[in-house]
Amino acid sequence: MPLLNEPKLIAGNANRPLAESIARRMSIHRGMNVGLVDARVERFNDGEIFVEVFENVRGEDMFIIQPTSNPANDNLMELLIMADALRRSSASRITAVLPYFGYARQDRRTKARTPISAKLVANMLVEAGIERVLTMDLHAAQIQGFFDIPVDNLYASPIFALDVLTQFKDRLDDLMVVSPDVGGVARARELAKRINAPLSIVDKRREKAGEVAEMKVIGNVEGKVCLIVDDMCDTAGTLCKAAEVLMEHGAKEVHSYITHGVMSGPAVERVTNSVMKSLVLTDSIQPTDAVSTAPNIRIVPTAPLFAQAILNIWHGTSVSSLFEADTLTPIYEAMYNVR
Repeated sequence: MPLLNEPKLIAGNANRPLAESIARRMSIHRGMNVGLVDARVERFNDGEIFVEVFENVRGEDMFIIQPTSNPANDNLMELLIMADALRRSSASRITAVLPYFGYARQDRRTKARTPISAKLVANMLVEAGIERVLTMDLHAAQIQGFFDIPVDNLYASPIFALDVLTQFKDRLDDLMVVSPDVGGVARARELAKRINAPLSIVDKRREKAGEVAEMKVIGNVEGKVCLIVDDMCDTAGTLCKAAEVLMEHGAKEVHSYITHGVMSGPAVERVTNSVMKSLVLTDSIQPTDAVSTAPNIRIVPTAPLFAQAILNIWHGTSVSSLFEADTLTPIYEAMYNVR
């Protein structure tokens, strides 16, 4: 049964360009203008966040587009306060679209007397009135179980596969997908299957957080064009070190495909000066000027994927269908000139 109301989008300040791109893509799909709901998200002089929605949202299906990236606490509070404002304005359903889910690295107790912050954030979102979550490449898949509401976790691997098949179309037989640690093997294997490439692993040992003591390559990468696949890049220390180790083991080139470009501190400088030929990021986190202008960093858009996922949720149709190449390829057809 077709719905009478259109899906409505509202955005905070975390990644406004992505929200606007999603709205434009939805306008193309719908054949009518889909804009962002007119609202203001501001701060008082002491830093408190204030939200005011200028449009009627009573009975509407609302989608809040707000990654909880740096500054994570401010962006998380914006999301919670926007959800509260919409709930008190009688929105029929509130979906949080979190291209990047912050605090996801704190998904378990690694030591005594430490928090599970990802679970705390999940509780906060639900208490704020959010009834559904749409995100991409959660750091740990079990975070979906922290919620008692539906969670749709999209994957960047289908987008990366399209990019790889375009960028390396003349060298597909030389490709080797590499997981930078044992924990990311499932993610790397997913891309390897899509591009029909072998898989290798860089086994890393840490002496303490943020410092890698030793790296070993599992698999023969000699003469291969290596594609490192991971869900996030923070300071890029591990990534750049992995690239060096692969080159030392005879790799011809090293490229990286990372979903979330956190890119803190010296990350851009490290990537620019590294042996990596290219680093491909999605725009789940708004790239800084330094990231955008770096000579060996490229950004691939997620707006087409998120726009279609939002429409599928609104229509009540399958979101998991977007994991299939046959479904996703037409969405990116013009960008990658695929047929």
